[in-house]
Amino acid sequence: MDHFVKLVSSRDFLIAVLAAVSVAAVVFTLGAQFLVRSDMKERIKRVALEREKLRAEEMARLRGGQDGKSSVRREDLSSDYMKRIVERFSLQKAFADENTIEKLARAGYRGPGHLTSFLFMRFVTPMILALIALGYLIFLAPGGRPLYLNIAYGVGVGIIGSYLPVLLLRNATQKRQQSVRRAWPDCLDLMLLCVEAGMSVEHAFKRVGKEIGQQSSALAEELALTTAELSFLEERSRAYENLGKRTNLDGVKSVMTALIQADRYGTSVGQALRVMAEEGREQRMMEAEKKAASLPPKLTVPLILFFLPVLFIVIISPALIKVFATNVHM
Repeated sequence: MDHFVKLVSSRDFLIAVLAAVSVAAVVFTLGAQFLVRSDMKERIKRVALEREKLRAEEMARLRGGQDGKSSVRREDLSSDYMKRIVERFSLQKAFADENTIEKLARAGYRGPGHLTSFLFMRFVTPMILALIALGYLIFLAPGGRPLYLNIAYGVGVGIIGSYLPVLLLRNATQKRQQSVRRAWPDCLDLMLLCVEAGMSVEHAFKRVGKEIGQQSSALAEELALTTAELSFLEERSRAYENLGKRTNLDGVKSVMTALIQADRYGTSVGQALRVMAEEGREQRMMEAEKKAASLPPKLTVPLILFFLPVLFIVIISPALIKVFATNVHM
């Protein structure tokens, strides 16, 4: 026992014990650091895998869509003969400018196939309408007109018909913008809920795009495309700017500007979305009040033409019947 006490209290033993404790502490510290780094690498790897999965899902939706239905119109609708005609006659130089692709994108038509189809229709539509007009004027309604006059009428119809694809494109764009405009306030509210619940902007766009599809398929397509762009573009601001350009709506552009500023200066995205959502609700209420205020002038003409004559007939008819009955008896 005395020998053990002397051993424990000896200087060499204490130095050895302290050295062992120090070595163990150093080893534990370094090992814990490596473990933390390994755990951090594992977490970063999981986040990267989740991001790649999200990117793959959005790209699959862009290419084919779910259940065989394309969510973004990427199909190549033009056939080989359309391409040959467009290339042979250089229709892109004649009918397309720097804004043509952007106008097609606003209507929901993206890709070189839709551009080729649009150029082909602008080239073919005047000739088809001119031939139809000539056939009608010459064979169905001759009217004794000279041939040159019928040809002039046909050429005029063809010239007017050359703007028919442009008008159809403009009509499709307006319908799409109207659909997006109606669903945008609800979309902002859903995005605000998602962001305040802790979701990232990419997941918020993805989730809201799935939910808003029943109300506006056009807005769901734009949100899906924006989600994909947020995944693979280097600058997130470009994805926001592209969404504003594709929709070409002031409300959407203002929200995208707020998101760009929040991303650039590090401010709260939820606060920016809350302010823009309140402004969207106020704007919707103002539009409803504007429509309600314009209703009385619109009802004035139908009231004068249809309701008042019927009302006069109902009021005067009994008196006229009595007067006619009295004259008959007399």
